[in-house]
Parts: sequence; structure tokens; C-alpha cells
Amino acid sequence: MGDTPVVLAFDTATAATVVGLSVSGELVCELADRPTSQERPRHAEQLLSLCEQALAEAAVGWDEIDRIGVGIGPGTFTGLRIGAATGQGLAQANGIELVAVSTLQALALPARIAEPELQVAAVGDARRGEAFIAAWAPDGKQVVADQACPPQQLVAALAADGAPSIAVGDGALIFRKELESGGIAVPADSSSLHQLAGAALCQLATTSNPANAGALVPHYVREPDAEISLQARKESK
Repeated sequence: MGDTPVVLAFDTATAATVVGLSVSGELVCELADRPTSQERPRHAEQLLSLCEQALAEAAVGWDEIDRIGVGIGPGTFTGLRIGAATGQGLAQANGIELVAVSTLQALALPARIAEPELQVAAVGDARRGEAFIAAWAPDGKQVVADQACPPQQLVAALAADGAPSIAVGDGALIFRKELESGGIAVPADSSSLHQLAGAALCQLATTSNPANAGALVPHYVREPDAEISLQARKESK
């Protein structure tokens, strides 16, 4: 990258399609398509158009992009595949560095900045009564590894050392009762800390090591729902 890196970063691991564009570490454009709980994700329809819109609003051409950051999850199987394929295609077509960004780390980053004295857990909706979780201590050390599990396991993990904790993300809203009963604070439903931010994606993409485009692999954590359903049908026979 040059002295003034231009970074395009996006994430499709959740229902939302989030895009950020930064220049020299400063966010210059952030766009997102956030479907309601009654709507289906629109990653395939929105991702490329949001990227193009971000470049247009920032008056930046593809030849000026130094690095592309792609959220690799954990998250929905289809969303992750769309994000990874799009990132690989854009990087290879334009000769741009590609970087993998942890979706949960990006989700946790604004809360870690806002509440530097607390353990911060990123909690995504994994469906089937589970959450995608990860957590970081105030010193930046990851204390709970990325995984899919019932919320009670997160409560137990964070309660082990008794440090005050906060949880953010759509999973934190869904499992608010379980988390708060375990002593983990959850911001108000309207808090922006529950939403994945383009600024966080750009920040992590700027500081991460680039990867070979062909080696970018989504972080699924568990098998896709279709595979689990198929296995369950086989076992029931």
C-alpha cells in the first residue's frame, strides 16, 4: 500500500450488507442495507451497488483502492459465500490486496472503544436457540473464541473471572434476558453498538495482514443449516 492507503471493506455475514471506505485511516463513506426482521437479506442485490455508490460518493476510482477487507464471519452460510466471492472477484480483477476481517471482532470494536474497562462480547444470531459469540478483555486479548453455542455458555465463560462485561449484537438483543440474568450488561435496543459498522471493518482491514485471494475462506464455525437438516433426516431413518 501507499503512504495514504485507501481501503474498501464490507460484510455480508449478518442480514445486513455493510460497506465502508476509508482514506488514511479516516472513514469517508459508510453505507448499509439493513432488512427488517420480516425481510430477507439482500446481499446479492446490494453489495456491488453499495460498493460502487461508496466509491462514487468519495470520488475514488477502483484504481485508487489499495486494499479490500471482507467480513468472513461467523454468520449465515449464503451471506458469507457472497461476500467472499465478491471480494475475491474484485481483488483479482483490479489487482487489489485482499484482507479477511472477523465479523465478531468488527462488531465488538466500537463497544471496546466506548467501554474500555469492560469485557466485550459480540453476540450474533445463529438461530436454533444459539448465538455466534466471541469476547475480548479490556487489554485486547480474546478471552472467548469464536463459536456457536447457547447463550448460557457465554454467560458461564464470562462469569468465570467475575470481570464486568457488556454484550452487543442482534444476538445480544434476542438473548437479553439470559445475558442480563447472568450479570452481562446489554445496551438499549436502539444503541448503535448493536450494529456492525463500516468504520470498524475499515479499521481492522487496514491493520490486518493481506491474504491470497484464492485462500480467503469464510469462518463458518458450524455446518450450514441445510447440512444439519440433511444429517438429521439420515439419522431419523
